[in-house]
Amino acid sequence: MTINGGAAVALPRAGPAPGTAAPPQDETSGSDLVLPLVAVGAAGLLAGYGYVRRTRRARTRTTPGGGPAPPSGLPPAAGLDEWVRRSLVLADDCVRTSREELGFAEARFDAVAVAPFARAVRRAEAELAAAFGMRRRYDHGLPEDPAARRQALAAMAGRCEEAGRLLDEVAGGFDGLRGLDRGTGGALEVAEARFRELAARTAGTEAVLARLARRYAPSAWEYATGYVEQAKDRLLFATAHLNRSRQSADLARTSDAARHLRAAEGAVAQAAVLLGGVERLAAELDEAAAMVAAALTGAEAERAGAAARLTGVPPGEARARILRTDSVLASVREELTAPRPYDPLDVLRRVVRAVSPLAVGGGGVLSAAALLTARSATAAAADFVTTHRGAVGVTARALLTEAERVLACGAPADRSHADALAREARGLAEQDVRAHGNPYAEADAHDGGTAGAVLGGILLPPPSPAGTPPSFGGPGTRARRTAGTA
Repeated sequence: MTINGGAAVALPRAGPAPGTAAPPQDETSGSDLVLPLVAVGAAGLLAGYGYVRRTRRARTRTTPGGGPAPPSGLPPAAGLDEWVRRSLVLADDCVRTSREELGFAEARFDAVAVAPFARAVRRAEAELAAAFGMRRRYDHGLPEDPAARRQALAAMAGRCEEAGRLLDEVAGGFDGLRGLDRGTGGALEVAEARFRELAARTAGTEAVLARLARRYAPSAWEYATGYVEQAKDRLLFATAHLNRSRQSADLARTSDAARHLRAAEGAVAQAAVLLGGVERLAAELDEAAAMVAAALTGAEAERAGAAARLTGVPPGEARARILRTDSVLASVREELTAPRPYDPLDVLRRVVRAVSPLAVGGGGVLSAAALLTARSATAAAADFVTTHRGAVGVTARALLTEAERVLACGAPADRSHADALAREARGLAEQDVRAHGNPYAEADAHDGGTAGAVLGGILLPPPSPAGTPPSFGGPGTRARRTAGTA
């Protein structure tokens, strides 16, 4: 996605000053890699309060550090609500960052060594999902009583605090496992290997996108048009930081080496998401195209038996439903026979929705079509939020979490609802990114990939020290590490 406008903000540069001779590098750094830098997204600090905080403390020994209490003296629904919004976004950022770094640890160590940390991330995800569920109900006006709404905000804050505590509690052990304070050698090799694998995939992914453009309508693939360029941008940023990490390690600057490595790992992880998103979309469109004829046949069979299934519906309403279904199916047949490309996922979505008012059951090809469209929309929304989380707000994240919950736990009849939620989440996330603009354009001119790194949450924005990457842990860990780099 192209990021618009906004006043440019110059950010401090890191690494060797211009004109300074760089230390010698081994063959894995210079020619294999390239150049960039800066800072993204912590917003408030998490803390629970009220009955939720007391309940949490009763069964835990520690709480995450860092962060002021909710602002006092403000109207309850105003200041407190905004504070909870920031808490949800920060907790979600911490979970996503922890999951990314966990992936690099899993690539280097055995499953037994990583298991406690993977378990903590899953538990934090569950707490956060519950908080987002509360947020969705709150945004729909539930509960209605003002005192109950304040209590609901307290409960959301408590869930966020618990998610952060679960990550903070194991962050020290995770750091000990990775051992970046003792040296980055093994971890750097893992990151460089993944970098090279992704760099080799970019040309093939561009070819995949070109094939989609020839075969399918723009609505099927246009949202992914910028993904390869964004992946290249992340890899450019990773190149510079892998080089800087190796240079710092050669100079025995261990903390700098670890900081640059974490920035590179974040960029590599997001490049993998972007390239994988294009490849997954291609597979989904091909699968959908192969399913269209059978789905249309199944829908026509359901239409033929509709009158018998709608016996309890008033005759006028039953006839209106059947006529709407007939209209959609006729439109789909016309589109499939036209001499121009079409969007097979959109066709499946329309067919499934056309027959759903006819009291169709949850099995067969129509159910499979609904699952495919819901999976595709949810994965696309998750990819976008993950790689643009420096600008995405709480509403889009809450919608995405609900779509994921419905897709995982809902009945087959709920799949269209998950699809709609995910598409709405992506639309709102895109609006957030457009509104955010590109305040780091000038810094990006000096260090390529900086704007994308800040937008993706790979680097923390000011007032954090320039070039600070988030890492495994909750808000307490993030606050301590950020303060330590000041």
